[in-house]
Amino acid sequence: MSRGRADLAVAALLGLAAVCAVAVPVVYALDSLPHPTQLLGASFGLAFLFVGAALIVAGKRLVPTGELDDDYPESEHPEAQETAVQIIRQGGDRIVRRRFLLLAAAGAAGAIGVAVITPLVSLGPLFSTADFFRTPWRRGRRLVDESGRPLRASDIEESNFYTAFPEAAAREQLGAPLILVRLPRDALRLPPDLRGYDAEGILAFSKICTHAGCAITLYRTPLFKPTAPGPALVCPCHYSTFDPARGGKVEFGPAGRPLPMLPLRVDSAGVLRAAGNFSGAVGPSWWGVRMRSTTT
Repeated sequence: MSRGRADLAVAALLGLAAVCAVAVPVVYALDSLPHPTQLLGASFGLAFLFVGAALIVAGKRLVPTGELDDDYPESEHPEAQETAVQIIRQGGDRIVRRRFLLLAAAGAAGAIGVAVITPLVSLGPLFSTADFFRTPWRRGRRLVDESGRPLRASDIEESNFYTAFPEAAAREQLGAPLILVRLPRDALRLPPDLRGYDAEGILAFSKICTHAGCAITLYRTPLFKPTAPGPALVCPCHYSTFDPARGGKVEFGPAGRPLPMLPLRVDSAGVLRAAGNFSGAVGPSWWGVRMRSTTT
């Protein structure tokens, strides 16, 4: 294989590697494609395969391997200078090809870089984060049970666990479902910024765990006082444990922040109503979630 053909072969292999690398974010974004995991693996594998083939061809055909045993001349000679000039003129097209190869290598490296960082999008929302900050809760909205019946303060008993939803709002929203528990008033240890969020000892928290977004469905209550641990909300997925008495503070597990707390009040009819929005963003603790407050 001549040097010119070797240059073209390396450039072609790098181009194929770039095409395969570009396919990675395309496949990742198109959820409708069949067998996306296999396609992602094939795209990654082929991209690195073509890069490896390009390096092999370049190493065998383009990298000089000869050795020069002659010593440098003691003085310059016009004949040698003329020969050097002729070599440089004849190698002009080689310089152009080298620039073309560098451009192809840069394109392949950039495409592979994009392909490598594409899976990082799975660590959290990148373009659409509004659902983590918009909730159906606003001041005055009533709390209802699963059948749509308004919940009264008298319905909430100690040592029990309740699920509530916003009245006349979509329950599918991430910030819709609530956890309700009741604790003795003297047992509350709410931080200063959450004081007044309870209503007669009734506490409301988002039902979505701040670790991976699972629904919290377990409530631990002490069985053997006073040595047993206090009441806690437990996520069944990874066992993140939250202390309702201290405003949903994390006691155990991988969750990175407390459960968002919803302020409550009791109206004149004894019905529980929201007194505002959550104390923080609802859902898993991706980095951007901690930087904004919730909206209605």
